[in-house]
Amino acid sequence: MVNRLDPAQPLAAEFRQDVQDALTGFLTEQRQVLAGIGTELDPMAELAEVFTGGGKRLRPAFALWGYVAAAGRPGDEAYAALVGAAASLELLHVSALMHDDVMDNSDTRRGVPAAHLQFAALHDAYDWAGSGEQFGRAGAILLGDLLVMWSDEMVHAAGLPLEVLQRALPYLAAMRTEVTCGQFLDVVAQAQHLRPDRLQDNVEQVRRVVEYKSARYSVRRPVQFGAALGGAGEDAQEALAAYGSPLGRAFQYRDDLLGVFGDEGVIGKPAGGDLREGKHTLLLAYALAGSRDAGRNRLLSLVGSPDLSEEGIAEAREIIVASGARDKVEADIESHLDRALAALEGAPISDDGRQALIGLAHAAVRRSH
Repeated sequence: MVNRLDPAQPLAAEFRQDVQDALTGFLTEQRQVLAGIGTELDPMAELAEVFTGGGKRLRPAFALWGYVAAAGRPGDEAYAALVGAAASLELLHVSALMHDDVMDNSDTRRGVPAAHLQFAALHDAYDWAGSGEQFGRAGAILLGDLLVMWSDEMVHAAGLPLEVLQRALPYLAAMRTEVTCGQFLDVVAQAQHLRPDRLQDNVEQVRRVVEYKSARYSVRRPVQFGAALGGAGEDAQEALAAYGSPLGRAFQYRDDLLGVFGDEGVIGKPAGGDLREGKHTLLLAYALAGSRDAGRNRLLSLVGSPDLSEEGIAEAREIIVASGARDKVEADIESHLDRALAALEGAPISDDGRQALIGLAHAAVRRSH
């Protein structure tokens, strides 16, 4: 694998293809493992390939450029091993998506039916006994579990020297723990009622969920993981942490805006889906805090309804915009981006790494999907 890294294009098509090639090669080997167990597992292998066949590849990019920030550009042999290690983060990410879709009862993922619906359709096609819905949810949960285990296997099989890998594994362990805990924080938050008399508490709760479910998982730990592979010192790791958390929050806030105002054909899931789910986002928390009683009560009556009509979605959007919440979230995104970029100024990292991480920061928040 030829190293074609360009800090001016940190998400270049060539890099994304290298990540895909690493995933394809690993999953091809795993398909043979599953085939040896039984043909019943063919759908697991197929869906693993389907759902790892797209995505922005931001987490692998943060990991790889974190390495460059610490150690400079790698040679071709080291590059191939680093891509394999970075690509393992995609398996971890897709595992979380599979579980997310079950918990949120989502219909689509990356433009195709969610895994639990595809497993349910398989059950119904063969006229198997029991509930197709229950079978589908079980299949998606187990696929997510399998991908978690494969992510661990892939990083260990990437070809990195053991002493190099060992200094980075604590960041990977923290990433796995934090995202799982963040997911449960989110489940707890979703189970609680949004109380108009505790609007500031709503905001603080959302911010804590975002920090652990998204910010550390999406940016901070991947970039620190890569930097640890490159032998980063304590000062560099502190600077990358100060970069990663605010940028990760900005990344999630952009996702929240897209979940309400995004183009369905671009984001790969139903537009307004977050409103139907009643997802407790910073956008919703700001909208409730910024609305008068009538608007607040109407918004509360609309969100969380699975059969919310297009007219209802449009009305909810109008209330959110009128409350000033959309503008406030945009301002938060810009503020967090500024904090992230400021953390790189004077940080003890390579010039190539700094340039690439600046580019990735803009890519993370200036996106339409």
